[in-house]
Amino acid sequence: MAAVDSFKISVPQHSLDQLKQRLSLTSLPDELEDSAWEYGAPLADVKRLLQHWQEKYDWRRHEGQMNQLPQYMTRISVKDFDDLDIHFVHQTSSVKHAIPLLFVHGWPGSFLEVTKILPLLSNVKEGEPAFHIVAPSLPNFGFSQGAKKKGFSVPQYAEACHNLMLRLGYPQYVTQGGDWGTWITRTIGLLYPNACKASHINMVPGSPPSITENPVQSLQQATTPYTEAEQAGLERSKWFEEEGSGYGAIQSTKPQTLGYALADSPVGLLAWIYEKLHDWTDAYPWTDDEILTWVSIYLFSTAGPAASVRIYREWAFGVGPELRKKVREYVPDVKLGLAVFPKDLYVHPRSWCKTLGPVVFEHFNEKGGHFGAWECPESIAGDLKEMFGRGGGAEGVVEGKNGMS
Repeated sequence: MAAVDSFKISVPQHSLDQLKQRLSLTSLPDELEDSAWEYGAPLADVKRLLQHWQEKYDWRRHEGQMNQLPQYMTRISVKDFDDLDIHFVHQTSSVKHAIPLLFVHGWPGSFLEVTKILPLLSNVKEGEPAFHIVAPSLPNFGFSQGAKKKGFSVPQYAEACHNLMLRLGYPQYVTQGGDWGTWITRTIGLLYPNACKASHINMVPGSPPSITENPVQSLQQATTPYTEAEQAGLERSKWFEEEGSGYGAIQSTKPQTLGYALADSPVGLLAWIYEKLHDWTDAYPWTDDEILTWVSIYLFSTAGPAASVRIYREWAFGVGPELRKKVREYVPDVKLGLAVFPKDLYVHPRSWCKTLGPVVFEHFNEKGGHFGAWECPESIAGDLKEMFGRGGGAEGVVEGKNGMS
């Protein structure tokens, strides 16, 4: 069995020096008058961020802050692929029967998204459940190693995460995820239902209920008009499909071509990610340092920024339609918690959301967007405490681990 070693982020100084040089050579495009965000990231914003990156941003300070986290590295096997070095945060609780929780990020997020909920789930009050939290950098992301051949798709990400939990001594666990974390954790539930006992997701890709597969939800939809919030959610979903999903078409067809720009141009990478941070959140007050830290994790990632977008192509063409269909349907053996935010990418009616599995917890938030754990950490942490706490719908799902002393 491979060792589990302590890990500290340490970007080589020559990479930082090279970044300064590359930023100084940036060529920016022009911009149409009064285009604001309609055409993408505004020129004034990108100029401001470029200047901040050149003159004020201190990667070493943020690197030091991240290195306060309990980080580790271990080698994980994935069937038909070379073993991969996986970087992860592992915050253990002093509570004897703490619940093992796997936190899975997506794109353009990273392990960093877990950091705001760590203190909320470790400093718990009497009667609240405690958690052992594992938050990996997914393969091809952050400081984990990348796959070197085609076919590393969502089932392989699920296998890597599952094997990591087994490596850490957690034969049963629960999960939390959004974006790709939704698809990966749902796939874990499909492939490893004896291990994954419950999932909480904050991107909820529901489907219209059918009378044959979801008779209760279908009847509810037929007899109950959508609420004002549900109608607004459908409009948000329509906006994403029509105006916000072009990146996905590129990344799911020709990621290598895009990868040259992401690898070569720090400002190109910045603009590509910054647009999503703006469009996918609910007026979240991003600081320039926050934006640049998120982008820098991709820039300095072990596999390089191009590796992170290949998951789109692998999911679209590397697995059969049957699996893609199954993760959008009812997963029967895993209790499900839902957190719906009004500015997420899929914002579907309650009846649609309940087609995904045995829903034991749901929270329809009045504010928040795609990056739930970052934008609304108190909400995500509160959901987990309620869902897995005393009287919660997933209380005691992990054998011998109810979160209490």
